[in-house]
Amino acid sequence: MNHTLALTAFLTVTLDLGIKLLPHAPDRVLLPGLLAWTFTQNIGAAFGMFSANPALTLAVSAGLTLALGWFLSKKHFTRFESMALGLMLGGAAGNIIDRAVHGAVTDYLEFLFFRFPVFNLADAALTSGAALLIIYWFVLKKGSLK
Repeated sequence: MNHTLALTAFLTVTLDLGIKLLPHAPDRVLLPGLLAWTFTQNIGAAFGMFSANPALTLAVSAGLTLALGWFLSKKHFTRFESMALGLMLGGAAGNIIDRAVHGAVTDYLEFLFFRFPVFNLADAALTSGAALLIIYWFVLKKGSLK
């Protein structure tokens, strides 16, 4: 695994877990009409799916993240790809650690301008990393995959 990918993943998981360790402030608007702080916990996977079996969700998530980490360590990526993949790996790790320690993922950010599940920095990192990777592979590299 290259240094950029590892550093991005480390910074992402550190920032995510640091925010989750803050005292839970009361729900409040952060940016009027845009974003609110809304504390909730999710025992399921994305959007609460598979909440009937949190242990299985943890095991599958951890297994997939470890497999991804192993796969990424065997490949070479550009700096841009490494940062995007680091966001994804760090986001996944942040939620897995939260789930392992607390039995649930702590979510705290809520969009106010449309209905969307409450999410956290790790979720945002995962989504942003995937979006950046798709943009890089299919737009910036003009559709050519390595």
